[in-house]
Amino acid sequence: MSSERFLKEVQAIGEKFLLKIQRLPKAEPVEIVSFSVVLLFIVTVLVLTIIGCSCCCCSCDGRPDPRHRKSQVRPAAR
Repeated sequence: MSSERFLKEVQAIGEKFLLKIQRLPKAEPVEIVSFSVVLLFIVTVLVLTIIGCSCCCCSCDGRPDPRHRKSQVRPAAR
């Protein structure tokens, strides 16, 4: 997929989203609730992705994390 085609697709999706938001005040309650649920789902996925990436990258400062240090297992004395 070329970048020009991708940008056109993103622009088309953005225009549909904007049109949907503009029609929302006149919509039926069921449509408003369903739109809100979909929007909440998208926001939740984005927030969880950001939290997951930030937690993963916080310990990437070049030093090993002492909590993740491997310990050597020794056989039990009998």
